[in-house]
Amino acid sequence: MGAHESTVNGDVNHRGEKERGALHFARETGTLRELSPLHMNRRTFLAKSTLATAALGLRAHAAPPGPLGKAEHCISIWLGGGMAQIDTFDAKPIRSDGKKPGCYYDVIETAIPGVTFCEHLPRLAKMAERIVPVRSVNHDVIDEHAAAVNRMHTGRPVSGSVVYPSLGSIIAHNRGPLVDGIPPYVLIGYPSATRGPGFLGPKAGYVYLTDTESGPAGLTRAAGITDERQARREALLGKLRADFVKRNADDKAVRDYDDAIGEGFKLQRGDFMKAFDLKSEPGALRSDYGDEFGQRCLLARRLVQRGVRFVEVGFNLNFVNGAGWDTHNAAQKEQHGLIQRLDQGVAALIADLEKENLLEKTLIFISTEFGRPAAFDGGGGRGHYGKAFSCVLAGGGLRTGQAVGTTDELAQTIVAEPCSVPDLFATIVAAMGIPPSKNMMDGDRPVPVTDQGRAVAKLFA
Repeated sequence: MGAHESTVNGDVNHRGEKERGALHFARETGTLRELSPLHMNRRTFLAKSTLATAALGLRAHAAPPGPLGKAEHCISIWLGGGMAQIDTFDAKPIRSDGKKPGCYYDVIETAIPGVTFCEHLPRLAKMAERIVPVRSVNHDVIDEHAAAVNRMHTGRPVSGSVVYPSLGSIIAHNRGPLVDGIPPYVLIGYPSATRGPGFLGPKAGYVYLTDTESGPAGLTRAAGITDERQARREALLGKLRADFVKRNADDKAVRDYDDAIGEGFKLQRGDFMKAFDLKSEPGALRSDYGDEFGQRCLLARRLVQRGVRFVEVGFNLNFVNGAGWDTHNAAQKEQHGLIQRLDQGVAALIADLEKENLLEKTLIFISTEFGRPAAFDGGGGRGHYGKAFSCVLAGGGLRTGQAVGTTDELAQTIVAEPCSVPDLFATIVAAMGIPPSKNMMDGDRPVPVTDQGRAVAKLFA
C-alpha cells in the first residue's frame, strides 16, 4: 500500500469499523453507493467525500415540504411601471399635499379589520374578504425597470448562464394542458423573453394577443378559406414538415418547432378561438367590467373557463395616462384614473368567477415590478422603491380576508411578516399544487421551481 493510501485508510486492522462508517455516510447522503477506504485512492476518496458533504449540506438547507393547494388556474394582472403601494393597497392616514411625504388620497376601511385602501378602490374594499393584500413584498432592484420586471416574472435575479422560465411557463410546464387543443399559457399583452419559457423550451411558452376581439395573430383563417381548402393546405404542409423533421432527426429545436405548428392547427379548429367572441356575453356584464382593461379581464375568465392554466393580463397596453403606473412627475396627478379602472375590472372579475363557480379554483395575482416611496420627486411624482411594496392575491382556495405583512406609517419599512419574491412565488405555485422545491431540468442540471422560497403558511387551510 502506498504512503498516500496509508494516510487515508489508516491501519488495515481497523478497516471494518472505517468501512462501516463510510458506507453509513453514503447511505445517509443518498449520493454514494460505496465509500470503502479499501477500494479507492486518496484522490477518489476526497472527491467523493466532497460530493457527499455537499449533498448533506443541500439536504440540511432544503426547504421543508409545505402546504399545497388545489387551484387549477391562475390569472396574473400585471401593472407595469411600478404601482405606488401607499396610494393603493397599503394606504396610510398621513395625507399628502403632493409635497410632503404621505398618501395622495383619502383612505377607506375594508372588509378586513385594520386594513385600509385608498378611496379609489371602493369595490375591492367591500369584497376584501375574498382577497389577500401582501404588503411586505421586497427585492433589491430599484432603478432598472427591465431587471425588476424580470425578477417579478421569474422570481430570480438575472443570470449570465441560465435563462430562467417565467411563472406562467413554470405553471404550464408543471401542470400541463387541462384540455386538449387549449394552450396552458396565454399572454394578453406584448411578448418578451422575460415572460417566456427559458430553459423549459417552447412547449412551456405562451400564445399571445393584444386585441381581445380578434385573438392571437395568425390563428384566424382569412376570408374565403373553406374547411376543404384548409385541409388541403394542411396536408401539403404536413408532407413538408415530415420531410424536414426526418432530415433533422437529431435536432430537438426542429422537433419542438414542428410540435408548435401542430398545436397551432389544433387551436384554429377547437374551442379556443370561441373565447374571443366577447359580444356573446350579456351587455350588462360587459359594462360591469368597464373599459378595455376590464374587457381583458373578461376575456381571461372566458379563457380559464375553456381550460387555460395561466393567463397574464397586461394593464398598460395603451398607456392611458401616458406613463402607466410609472408615476414620475405629472403622471402622479392622473394616477387615480388607473386605480379606478383597476378597481372596476378586478372587482367584476372576482364577482364573475364566483358566479361561475370558478373563484375557488382560480388564483388571481396582481403584481408590479416595484413600489414607490412616500416622498415626491422634483416634478411632483414618485420615484422607484423595492424595499417594501404590495401585491394582491385573491381566490384560488386560499384563506383570504387577511393581510400579509405590515409596514410603517409611510409604507416604506417592513415591520412584520416580510415576504420575499421567492416566498411570494412559492405561495403561488403551492396554491397551484406544485411543490416550491420541486426540481425542473435545465439539461442535466436540476433547478428548483423557486429560489428557496417558502409559501406563506397561514394562507392555506
